Amino acid sequence: MASGAIFSSLRRRRSPTLEAFLAPVDLSDVALVQTLVTVVNELVSCFSKCSFFFQRKNTRSLIRKVEVFQLLLEYLNDSGSKGCNLPATALLCLKELYLLLYRSKILLDYCAQSSKLWLLLQNHSISGHFHDLNQEVSTLLDVFPVREVCLSKDVREQVELLLKQSRRAKLFIDMGDDALRIRFFEFLDEFENGKIPESDKLRWFYVEKLRIVDADCCRGEIEALEEQIVNHEGDIEPTISVLKGLVAMTRYCRFLIFGFEEDEVDSENGNQKKPKMGLITQEIADTFLTVPKDFCCPISLDLMRDPVIISTGQTYDRSSISRWMDEGHTTCPKTGQTLAHTRLVSNRALRNLIVQWCNAHGVPLDPPEVMDAMGEAFGSASPTKAALEANRATANLLIQQLANGSQSGKTIAAREIRLLAKTGKENRAFLAEAGAIPYLRNLLSTPNSVAQENSVTALLNLSIYDKNKSRIMDESGCLGSIVDVLRFGHTTEARENAAATLFSLSAVHDYKKIIADETGAVEALAGLLQNGTPRGKKDAVTALFNLSTHTENCVRMIEAGAVTALVEALGYEGVAEEAAGSLALIVRQPFGAKAVVKQEEAVAGLIGMMRCGTPRGKENAVAALLELCRSGGSAATEMVVKAPALAGLLQTLLFTGTKRARRKAASLARVFQRCENASLHYGGLGVGYAYASNSAQTRDISFAAGDVSVPMSISVPVL
Repeated sequence: MASGAIFSSLRRRRSPTLEAFLAPVDLSDVALVQTLVTVVNELVSCFSKCSFFFQRKNTRSLIRKVEVFQLLLEYLNDSGSKGCNLPATALLCLKELYLLLYRSKILLDYCAQSSKLWLLLQNHSISGHFHDLNQEVSTLLDVFPVREVCLSKDVREQVELLLKQSRRAKLFIDMGDDALRIRFFEFLDEFENGKIPESDKLRWFYVEKLRIVDADCCRGEIEALEEQIVNHEGDIEPTISVLKGLVAMTRYCRFLIFGFEEDEVDSENGNQKKPKMGLITQEIADTFLTVPKDFCCPISLDLMRDPVIISTGQTYDRSSISRWMDEGHTTCPKTGQTLAHTRLVSNRALRNLIVQWCNAHGVPLDPPEVMDAMGEAFGSASPTKAALEANRATANLLIQQLANGSQSGKTIAAREIRLLAKTGKENRAFLAEAGAIPYLRNLLSTPNSVAQENSVTALLNLSIYDKNKSRIMDESGCLGSIVDVLRFGHTTEARENAAATLFSLSAVHDYKKIIADETGAVEALAGLLQNGTPRGKKDAVTALFNLSTHTENCVRMIEAGAVTALVEALGYEGVAEEAAGSLALIVRQPFGAKAVVKQEEAVAGLIGMMRCGTPRGKENAVAALLELCRSGGSAATEMVVKAPALAGLLQTLLFTGTKRARRKAASLARVFQRCENASLHYGGLGVGYAYASNSAQTRDISFAAGDVSVPMSISVPVL
């Protein structure tokens, strides 16, 4: 008998529960028959009147077979024996029938719930699954002792007829469905050869043949194919590259055929409609649930969103184990074993089980922070020429809509450009080349919050491609509009993404001064760092760090209140590292050091980071304190060397810090020692006199971001 594993390659929006593959345990003979009657009745009631778009003959055939089993089981249940007098062979067959019925339910549910395009692509594979089930029916009935079980003549004849039909049955593939599948790939070949298929033929295929009748249905098909890309396994056809081409082609058809109909965008009030959660699902979601232990990260003890496997074979949530490694640990948190390497391998099997559990219990599962699974899957395979050509054709339609469409149409176009620019430098390149940036700039000042949010995020995604940075900066008024969104944006996400856009643009050294000089830019970043969400603070502090690496921005940052915000940020774990790095750069200049000294909590905050910060945070903190002594004069030096526990922290850092941290700690320790010795030598003249008398050596005060440790590999979020 085939096991439940034959369906492991079938991936749906909502996977079956694990219990669906397990036979009932410790059931008596009577309970077994009663259970089978319940299962078969439920199956027939669910699918006997269900209309299947594809696999019509196979589904009808399977349902008819199930109806014969229903007749058999109801007779056994009503006969009075209820299984008590059944032979052992018959009982064994009934237990196997339990599994067969559940596998039938899973396959029928798959055909009823899956997207049309995916069913079309899997036409041969799914037909094979129906044939496998038919063979199981034949084998089961071959073993079932029909002559030994007390059955009525009609029931026996029905069972024997089913056996004969099952023995004769062959693999059936609907040639009409397969012709559509072949036509689907022919359209893709046309894009591959640089030719855009005729719109009438595309309309005939999608609307008349597949009955995809509106933009909402088409978008659902696109999302279903994208989900297959996320869950793709190497042995499943079609490949990721082909699927990406089919997604691109279907997205093009969505706008070509259905235009820019209002779907989830409410143009009147600027809100995006979100799907409503059913009452039962909402009730479950509002109820306290115990998360299975295997689904929780051993470090954070929270439900894992992106489980990964490390070299020891243990699984952790990506964000937690990445932070563990960033802090300098080289061992497995759970086993204590030394890590052979720091590569993280996605545990997709566990991820799928977690998604399945969350779906079953109505628990929302947020995407991973750095790069969600979909983005990872999309980036794992190079786009085909067909995908590029289809995306290019889509981009032209979107930009035409931005230029001449209605307000709601422009809102939808901005959202689609945002999504299209989410992956692939090719997409980002031809979107900008086609002229998207000026139209997106115009939308930044719209009163529609959804349009503004989508347009600024689209610019963020476009800016990741280096050549687009100059296009954005050269566009008249574009930088000012981005800053205006940062200052006065309608939504929190819009303001945060504006900050992230400035961070992306400031990666080019020549633009750092231009951005800092833009009216209100630094003030808004400082305000976001002080009052923003955790993600907003992160966007703001990374942008401020980039700006602080330009020497001419120091005065501007002090005047705008950035130093105050950076000092306050030393107390926030998520941004303290970058804040300390930025301060270390600012205090290299005397007026920068003077501004930091005026902040009462500055030295205490840096000392606190030396005590409890990450390895990089400790490194940046000791670097900032050293530069403060060098540039801040006697008052700053006295403030630093008199800080409580400094000597002990320096000693600890000399033994446990990173290489750069040990070097900075050694230099600061020498300053501390000179001041202590001179204080004894000069009696009451104080630390300032001591430091001044021992600082005859000159030093280069040139400015370099390499003197602090901030992970400049921070990727701009793709949203």
